[in-house]
Amino acid sequence: MKKKIGFIALDSSLAGWLYEKLRTSAPDTPAAKDLTEGLEELMTGSADSLMLELGETDAIVSSGDSISCGALSIDLRLRRVIRDGQEIALTPKEFDILYFLARNRGEVFTKEQIYQAVWERDYLLDDSNIMAFIRKLRKKIEPNPDAPEYILTIWGIGYKFNDKF
Repeated sequence: MKKKIGFIALDSSLAGWLYEKLRTSAPDTPAAKDLTEGLEELMTGSADSLMLELGETDAIVSSGDSISCGALSIDLRLRRVIRDGQEIALTPKEFDILYFLARNRGEVFTKEQIYQAVWERDYLLDDSNIMAFIRKLRKKIEPNPDAPEYILTIWGIGYKFNDKF
């Protein structure tokens, strides 16, 4: 899946200040510990760069590469989806679409943007391809596919993963 990556050069005085702030007053979370360790590696020269990614917010609980939203759990590492304790079999592209939308919950995507993110190539002018995947996904993950809770249609634009859990 395509990611937009920004690069910021961090000078040693700012890295040292941030490291001390994290060491003394960071929340007790795995992410804070990872960031502190990453900054320490930068300052000691055992790492040349550090990549950061903004994690999920309250409605979706994220643990590494796993996303939980309501009764739905999506595990990227195992490429497994579970709803109400039952594993749901998805094709590779269905999984990729679901994971892309869930990672970007609340953000509205056109069919073209979904295609480009999942297939990582130029969009083929075929809206029905994405629509068919969404329809199949809904049949598999939604409690009631005719009244979807997870993947919502934004008429005239595209789709989004529900951010109101």
